[in-house]
Amino acid sequence: MLMLSSLCMFGQGARNIKINEVMTVNGNSLQDDYGQHLPWVELVNASYSTYNIRDMYITTDRRALDKSLSAPERMRLMSVIPSGDERTSMSGQGHLIFFLNANPAHGALHLGARVDRQSPVWIALYDGNGIDLIDSVTVPLLAPDCSYARYKDGSTTWEIKSEETVTPGIGNFTTPTETKIAKWKRDDPHGIVVTVLSMGIVFACLALLYIVFRLLGIVIVNHRSMKNSDRKQPIKAVVKTGEKIAKTGHKTVVMLQDGMQTKGIDKEIYIAVIAMALKQYQEDVHDVESGIITINTHHSHWSPTS
Repeated sequence: MLMLSSLCMFGQGARNIKINEVMTVNGNSLQDDYGQHLPWVELVNASYSTYNIRDMYITTDRRALDKSLSAPERMRLMSVIPSGDERTSMSGQGHLIFFLNANPAHGALHLGARVDRQSPVWIALYDGNGIDLIDSVTVPLLAPDCSYARYKDGSTTWEIKSEETVTPGIGNFTTPTETKIAKWKRDDPHGIVVTVLSMGIVFACLALLYIVFRLLGIVIVNHRSMKNSDRKQPIKAVVKTGEKIAKTGHKTVVMLQDGMQTKGIDKEIYIAVIAMALKQYQEDVHDVESGIITINTHHSHWSPTS
């Protein structure tokens, strides 16, 4: 099971390697390390994981499509991608260019696959077993320094690129001379993405401001309420609580001293009430006996004759 799963993973990784761009007539475009303008093919790793393409095959010979051929016979019609070069380990979304009509002794990126500049070219990528066809494309007759490339890396749509828009070693979707504004126009010709993005940013900022000011208002109101309660409510509560505690304590002491019949009322209060009642009676006696005049004699040192 482990061996089968590893083989499946290997095959799946190989399927992510695509032929991305081809130039059959290289006049003044890309040069190799020896200053030669050779036809070239660009491969792309359409996945996001690294994959080593060593020992895979590139061919331009249609005889490799013959199902009756054995693997060794088919391999003789192909150019093998040699091992020993770290550049064959393609990172995710990475690109790698191989020169065709080249001398393999010049390096790992030089393949002997033949290209006829005067006619369409079929080019294919085979897995390391020499049997599984990974990718293939028929390149039409091209003008000098023009390429045949996918509209976007790994897409199914192909187009002929002019000399100014050829993209060796980089993504096909963005041209070297393209400005950011032009890229935005191409990516979003009707402005829908820009509109949604800008409106989303505006509404997100408004929502954030609403939350901030809402929380700020709650904090200010609570802070003001706490200050007012600190000034007024705690003082009143403390005073009332102190008075109630003192009153309850006094009643308890009286009840412990004089018994339950007094209901906690101090005897001094009774005496004070009786005294105040007697005093009021004495002072208000004339008001009760209306029509009666009381005359009290008063002796002085003055004599009537003087």
